Amino acid sequence: MTRLPCVARMSARARHGLIGSMTETTLPEGTLPHDWRMVDEGWGRRSAEFATLSEPANCREYVALHHALDVRAGDRLLDVACGAGLALELAALRGASCAGIDASARLVEVAQLRSPDADLRVGDMHALPWGDATFSVVSSFRGVWGTTPGALDETRRVLVPGGRLGLTVWGHIKASPGAWALAPFRLAADPQVRNQAAMVSLGRPGVGEQVLARAGFTDVRRIRVPFAWEFPDPATYARTLASTGPAYVAIQQVGEERFLAEAERTAVEHRRAGLPLRAEIEVTGFLARTEGAR
Repeated sequence: MTRLPCVARMSARARHGLIGSMTETTLPEGTLPHDWRMVDEGWGRRSAEFATLSEPANCREYVALHHALDVRAGDRLLDVACGAGLALELAALRGASCAGIDASARLVEVAQLRSPDADLRVGDMHALPWGDATFSVVSSFRGVWGTTPGALDETRRVLVPGGRLGLTVWGHIKASPGAWALAPFRLAADPQVRNQAAMVSLGRPGVGEQVLARAGFTDVRRIRVPFAWEFPDPATYARTLASTGPAYVAIQQVGEERFLAEAERTAVEHRRAGLPLRAEIEVTGFLARTEGAR
């Protein structure tokens, strides 16, 4: 599942950070400690709303990465931080046999409803419950951040030699025309906001490439991935935003009533008569392989 930065869901969709001499146990400055079992609080509390209001906008991103990965019949594909499972549905339509893992039990329930034949697990992406060399493809849509580089060791372990990896991360948000749509998340407490900044740094020039190389991946390539949110009106935008993990920590800080009011006010400023609210946000993709036969 595709998600936004949030300490309440950091681990089975955990994502982005600058890597210098960072090791698996040394996290970037500004990163909060986290427990993957807390993810369901932030992302699962409104799983039906997230799955039906927010996630469908990610289809452009899912389709683009699946195409770049050349997902096809015969592939065994694992989606890390699969969330509500829409990406798995789309991968299955390309002929792949699918598996997924997420830290939110309630989102995995939605994924199971959508893909009853998929191998779906609730768990931590730092300890994937599959054997070595199980999958030919691993994907993660804004699910692996720089604050959790150790998850890449696990993705490499479960890939066959020459297996394909595809990740998406937030790109240059501030330069994106739809950056306004993420502004209400800044209502969170300062430590949470700083943690979000630490998470979303993988898209910076050279950072993602370095992280993947350190994890033992080869043929690393950066691509641009399309992403756009669309809403019929400010109220729907606010309700959609409130179903996400980052909204959860903001609501904890300021209360739901204020969060919704601030979100609606933000959207009204970007409304154009006769047109949907549209927020295009830069998303970066990374393609890579494990070493060995292709």
